[in-house]
Amino acid sequence: MALVVAAVRGLLGLFFMLMGGMKLTDRISPQLYAKAVDEFEKFADVFPLNDVGIKLDPMQYLLVVGWIELIGGLVLAFGTKILQEISSIILSIIMMGAIYSQLVLKKPLYMCIPASVCLGLLLLLFVWGRDKEKQKEE
Repeated sequence: MALVVAAVRGLLGLFFMLMGGMKLTDRISPQLYAKAVDEFEKFADVFPLNDVGIKLDPMQYLLVVGWIELIGGLVLAFGTKILQEISSIILSIIMMGAIYSQLVLKKPLYMCIPASVCLGLLLLLFVWGRDKEKQKEE
């Protein structure tokens, strides 16, 4: 079971590194980068803090999320146990934001599937790690 969890953690970490890198540069895929720029212009308009006067620059928003995904994926795949847990929490928050943005923009529900699957896997990894620690203490 530990091998399966490590494989899921590693693959999920690599996925986040790829997605973060794709948001940071157009060298991976110019088409996906252009699509991400368009999407983040919409996401910046529905960001929850807009109601209190905090307006995000879409390009800065894209860069911040890209760096968080890149570094979070790296730590998730190759970091220590505590750093992996912190990374899981931070990436889960990013995925919740992605789901929220898709729903507020009234996108079709199937557009939420990738973020929902990633969120589910991140939470599963986090909970599994916590249960494992409790078993060791007993």
